[in-house]
Amino acid sequence: MERKLWKQAHPTPELQHMQSTMGRSSSSTISHSVPVVVVCLAALLLSNVLIYLYLDFLYQTDEQIVSSNVGCLPQHFKMVTMKNCTPWLQCSQINAEVRKLKLIGYGAVKKVYLAEWRGQKVALSKLSSLDYLDDFLHGLSMLQALQGPLVVQLVGFCLEDHTLVTEHHPLGSLLNLDSVFAQERHKQHNTWQIRLRLATDYVSILHYLHNSPAGRRVMCDSNSLEKTLSQFLLTNDFHLVVNDLDALPEVDSSRGSLVKCGHRELTGDFVAPEQLWPFRNTGKPFSDDLMPEYDERTDIWKIPDVTWFLMGRIPGADLVHFHLFQIHEECKREDPKLRPSALDVLKVYKSVYSSMVRDNAGIRDML
Repeated sequence: MERKLWKQAHPTPELQHMQSTMGRSSSSTISHSVPVVVVCLAALLLSNVLIYLYLDFLYQTDEQIVSSNVGCLPQHFKMVTMKNCTPWLQCSQINAEVRKLKLIGYGAVKKVYLAEWRGQKVALSKLSSLDYLDDFLHGLSMLQALQGPLVVQLVGFCLEDHTLVTEHHPLGSLLNLDSVFAQERHKQHNTWQIRLRLATDYVSILHYLHNSPAGRRVMCDSNSLEKTLSQFLLTNDFHLVVNDLDALPEVDSSRGSLVKCGHRELTGDFVAPEQLWPFRNTGKPFSDDLMPEYDERTDIWKIPDVTWFLMGRIPGADLVHFHLFQIHEECKREDPKLRPSALDVLKVYKSVYSSMVRDNAGIRDML
């Protein structure tokens, strides 16, 4: 035993030569193979990281893409094909330069026409009835106060004629989403990434309205899914802007100032529980005077329903719903005080988007 150990510790000259030769060969092989393996792994990792960073960069810059008037002074506008910012159009300019083409929408407050101004397509809105003048003026004042990437761009207005002009978005409101994606030229955009981005835009808009320069605003024109979807326009680069601001009452919790969305009884599962007549099961008739007021958390209750619609039935939608399950459960809490803020929801949406993009990039690299 001792001799065998000694031989292993002190090899013969022949064995030394063999080991030396094998060592040089092994060293040569390792010196060539290790860098190749390292380079391959580095390239794989780099491609993964680059894909993730690129997609994440596109996502993080979404808010800058939404609006074309970024960089303009207040009370100015600039549409995509315009080189310079222009002051809001006034009555004389609207009457002389804006040409009405066709009716594209109407509601209780206003009629909306496709129009043209100096070769630019715009939306011309006119008051439908003087009965709704206060709503019209409120909507105009909100458009003026809330101009930014998440709000439709104001082009001009004329109080004398009760008209206002905004940027035209040919894809229309969110009510058209499925029909837009069904078009051949837009089918490639019908992905969970684009749909989740739209849902994130929606929550971003709520967060903006709940923390706006004009105070904490509540979206009161949202008593049904269809009515809510009609408030948002789909841009050509598949983002959202809020368009209809005729019913945005202000909440001021410091003064105990709450709101009621209209003076009629609201019904259905879409509206928040606190918006329902609390004595509906007792047979007591609805009374606006006895109806309790509420705050912006009514908007939070509706987020899961809107997102469910926006995600549709495309591959990946189920996984998105799975990741959003917990935050959506919190949005649906009966007690409005226990619901998350729009910012809380927004953080989760962005986190889910980024992690799913990263995971998808990793799967592609493995394939």
